[in-house]
Amino acid sequence: MSSMAAPLEHLIEQLEKWPTIGHKSAQRLAFYLLGIPQEEAAAFASAFSEAREKIHECAVCCNLTDRETCPICDDPRRDATTICVVADPRDVMAIERTREYNGLYHVLHGNLSPMDGVTPEQLRIKELLHRIAEQPIAEVIMATNPTVDGEVTATYLSKLLEPFKIKVTRLAYGIPVGGDLEYADEVTLRHSLEGRNPL
Repeated sequence: MSSMAAPLEHLIEQLEKWPTIGHKSAQRLAFYLLGIPQEEAAAFASAFSEAREKIHECAVCCNLTDRETCPICDDPRRDATTICVVADPRDVMAIERTREYNGLYHVLHGNLSPMDGVTPEQLRIKELLHRIAEQPIAEVIMATNPTVDGEVTATYLSKLLEPFKIKVTRLAYGIPVGGDLEYADEVTLRHSLEGRNPL
């Protein structure tokens, strides 16, 4: 018989389901949540409930929004001829933080992963193809992560886009600013050389 109250055990079990949260982290979070004032706990529960109720996918780019279309798709100042394809809504936030990109996005909500059973039908690929068929798109930028699944996804999409006769590019990646060449692996160095830009 457990020495812990059943509701506390249940809370810990639910927290353990969160990404990167192990049993000890779940315990710490559970005790933290139980220790905050009642009004803070109520505000947290209310914010979570509101987000679950109101947040959905943008009808155009599949990013998360609380409106029919997201603010980026609604912004007439954005370059509507360029679409940056990302795997996750968090990737949109990361690129937006750079303030360097002024086009539109398309969020796939994952990467192709044969090992994990993630197929094209489970991603927002049909929606991307529909957009490209309906809008005058000049360039599609593949901004999936430089992982095996990200590379497979980018390659698969580039093949699908060939009939559209539009420019398809891949984000350059490689040596991070402040990194040392001696610590970089061969694949990273190769991609750094391939993605080099003129000075």
